[in-house]
Amino acid sequence: MKKIVAILGLCLFCAQANAQFFSGESIINQENIDNKRWSWGYYLGFNTYDFDFDYKKYNPSPVLGKDFDIEQTIGFNVGLVGSLKLNHNFDLRLEPGVTFNTRNFQVTKADQNTIREINSTYVHIPLLIKFSADRLNNFRPFVLAGASTSLNLSSNENNPDDNSVGQFRMKTNTFYYEFGVGLDLYLPYFKFSPSLRGVFAINDELVRDADPNSIYTGNVEQMRTRGIFLNFTFQ
Repeated sequence: MKKIVAILGLCLFCAQANAQFFSGESIINQENIDNKRWSWGYYLGFNTYDFDFDYKKYNPSPVLGKDFDIEQTIGFNVGLVGSLKLNHNFDLRLEPGVTFNTRNFQVTKADQNTIREINSTYVHIPLLIKFSADRLNNFRPFVLAGASTSLNLSSNENNPDDNSVGQFRMKTNTFYYEFGVGLDLYLPYFKFSPSLRGVFAINDELVRDADPNSIYTGNVEQMRTRGIFLNFTFQ
């Protein structure tokens, strides 16, 4: 997470330096790129995923602690961008892509080894509204928000085995809402756009074990993914 914030901070610094450097007699790069009705591109980036739990019976005791511990890792994003210009400040964007990530899930209130390595490969499809401020020399800040869906290719939803034999299962289809911020940097040959985005699942993703008293699923009312994406878009 610290690495992601550091990279975004570097991008912001570069943008500010760019604006200051061209604050006098500026050289305007890609002057007409935002006038196109349709534009296309691709993105590369990083992600980190977590889970948010709602419990059937919740004990906030600091002695007992939380039921689960989630170890987050840094994953990878890659995808395409299609953008439709609505007016001077608004664009409609479709950004289908693939994300890869691993989360280590552990029950904290158990004596035995309860670690489950959750490897996830998502086909992620967001539909977003992008609002851009007016361009200042060679950069333009923006915010975006929208909804998305994903197909978890590693869900194991239909696997008959469960945690009793070491298999953690999730639902295949998930729905999210998203919002984020970023900067369009106009370079001599293309537009480069770093952005930081929060992704929050709406539906319950947990597939329950056959045992209603399972330490993994028995006390869980809902389990929803939360994620942070740092994307670098090229158009």
